[in-house]
Amino acid sequence: MTSLDTGVKNVRNVGRFTIGEGSVSGVADLVNSQRTKASPNAVYLIDEFFENSNDVLNSLGMIAGDAKHFIKTAKEPTTQGIDDLVVALQSSGHKQPATIVGIGGGITLDTAKAVANLLTNGGKAADYQGWDLVRVPGVHKIGIPTISGTGAEATRTCVMTNLETGLKLGMNSDYTVFDHIILDPSLTSTVPRNQYFYTGMDAYIHCIEALAGSYRNAIGDAYSRETVNLCRNIFLSSDMMADARRSDLMVASYLGGCAIATSYVGIIHPFSAALSVVFGMHHCVANCVVLNAMSEFYPQAHSEFRKMIELQKVELPRGVCANLTDDLRQALIAATIKHEKPLTNALGTEFRATLTDARIISLFEKM
Repeated sequence: MTSLDTGVKNVRNVGRFTIGEGSVSGVADLVNSQRTKASPNAVYLIDEFFENSNDVLNSLGMIAGDAKHFIKTAKEPTTQGIDDLVVALQSSGHKQPATIVGIGGGITLDTAKAVANLLTNGGKAADYQGWDLVRVPGVHKIGIPTISGTGAEATRTCVMTNLETGLKLGMNSDYTVFDHIILDPSLTSTVPRNQYFYTGMDAYIHCIEALAGSYRNAIGDAYSRETVNLCRNIFLSSDMMADARRSDLMVASYLGGCAIATSYVGIIHPFSAALSVVFGMHHCVANCVVLNAMSEFYPQAHSEFRKMIELQKVELPRGVCANLTDDLRQALIAATIKHEKPLTNALGTEFRATLTDARIISLFEKM
């Protein structure tokens, strides 16, 4: 396949990162270093999983006057949900916080990035769905992933679904990147086994799509190759959740996020986005469901993925697209073909010649 210019010339990575077992204990000092007389308070956006986890909550350095919101993760972020959270923070006097701390999975981290942008740029979340629409630097933000794979801690985007338009797209901007992240593998020890696999595979899928695409650059390829190598070591090992493997996956997640910042995904992510928009399926498990049906487009990755599933004894949802109605078929097609950039990356500008309506539905019917 001919390599095409990604158009990505200037790339912003995370400003600083702290890595290692127990590194979450340094959060309080990081937050305090951002507090000023003008902005003495911080905002904490915390995955609801940790609502009763006193050890984690006590390590965050919250003081009187800080805002604390537990982020629900049953559904992925919506533009309306982000807008509501911004209004709540403004109403509680947190229009210009010292920093925003996001601790959790991709949903919580993306929420933190989106809120940081909106507090300084104004408007609605839907106004900024797209590329480089954010004009003003967001509030300083610290990301603490508690599950590995999405790369949300490293990327320049925060993905949201606009339920009115059916568009699932992020605020793709240099201003969306975290200023500081903390990579502490001890935080991933309580992740359920299936979820650990689904989310970890997001890093693998990002990079096998990027390496199979036509929009390429040397740095993105290097990040992608190392991410794929790490994922193979993790998911083809005897125990993907061993301490050393959890540490490796945290690194793979970060590198995968860096990879996708300089490249594009392919066919899997548009189909996955359609499952999320139409059926409300979470992104990472949707990716796995899609890859399981993509042997004709990604034969090597599909074969490897099947080995990983069997070795790690992971269960995949089945019959997701059984008994499709005509309305559901049309909704799935529309939600898939909206993603022109990744489909062009995978199949070229004439991607619709390959992905006819009938072909799209036949692929969904395999899921």
